Amino acid sequence: MAMTEAVDDELGDGLGDESVLESPAASADLFHAFADPSRLVILQHLRLGEHRVVDLTGHLGLAQSTVSKHLACLRDCGLVESRPQGRASVYSLTHPERMLDVLAAAERLLALTGAPAGAHDHGTEDER
Repeated sequence: MAMTEAVDDELGDGLGDESVLESPAASADLFHAFADPSRLVILQHLRLGEHRVVDLTGHLGLAQSTVSKHLACLRDCGLVESRPQGRASVYSLTHPERMLDVLAAAERLLALTGAPAGAHDHGTEDER
C-alpha cells in the first residue's frame, strides 16, 4: 500500500479524491492561520461560543493589539467572522463543525507521524 493510501485510510472522512489542492495559495494561507499556537487557542475559545477581543485577551494573557492581529488573520482566511455589539465586535467561528473536523484530522495525522509536540518548532515569525 502506498504511503498516501495509508494516510488516507487512517485519516478517512473525505480526504480521498477530494484531497487534491485546487488552490495552493489559499491553502497556504489557511495553514498559515493554523501555524500559530495563539491562533489555535483563539479558535478553541471561539469553539465554545462568541467572544469579544477583551474576553480573549483575558483568556490568553496577550495584548489587545496582538489578539486583534490574530483575529484579523483568522478573519482574512474565512475562519472567523465578527458582528458589532455596541462599541465592540463579537467574534465567532464561521463553520464550527468543519473546524472540529479539521482539528480532529490534524490530531490524527500528528498521531500517525509519531512526532512529539514541539518537535518541529521552527521559531516564531519574528525569529525567522
